[in-house]
Amino acid sequence: MSEITKHALEASLKHLLLQKPLNKITISDITEDCGVNRMTFYYHFKDIYDLVEWSCVEDARQALGGKKTYDTWQEGFLQIFQAVQSNRPFIMNVYHSVSREQVETYLYDVTYHLLINVVEEKAAGLSVSQEDKEFIAHLYKYAFVGVMLDWIRADMKTDPQAIIARLSLVLHGNITAALERLRSDALLSDPAI
Repeated sequence: MSEITKHALEASLKHLLLQKPLNKITISDITEDCGVNRMTFYYHFKDIYDLVEWSCVEDARQALGGKKTYDTWQEGFLQIFQAVQSNRPFIMNVYHSVSREQVETYLYDVTYHLLINVVEEKAAGLSVSQEDKEFIAHLYKYAFVGVMLDWIRADMKTDPQAIIARLSLVLHGNITAALERLRSDALLSDPAI
């Protein structure tokens, strides 16, 4: 029942964002639209920004739907773009409000989780430190989120499939190559590195 209520509050917030900006929405607005009382809201969320953050994380979880492997990362990224696009009023409103950082944090989190799985998969059998694997995932995370933030700033006009196709060309083989170069045994055996 708790998840149903959270989703209902999220739906009310998204409905209200079609009518007015985030900074003009109150908890009373959300609870009235949802048909619950304020205590119900506070049982689940500490404030509106907590609801925004939960909504972002929940949308990301649903968008990825298990697409976290080397063979499916393009589909996972495309689904993130499509989730952002389908929640355009929500994302644009949140992005252009004081909580822009929450959109960025959401994108960083979801992208990192996708990428670290890809890196771990490609690192299987290689003696690469966890720190190096995380570094690679973070590096690509920042690149991907930068591309997506530019896309959001440009009002989401470019076709997400075109962006993913370009990312795929740029990334093809690069994660594996980076892991090969960072292999712990290569670093130990080659004093020139």
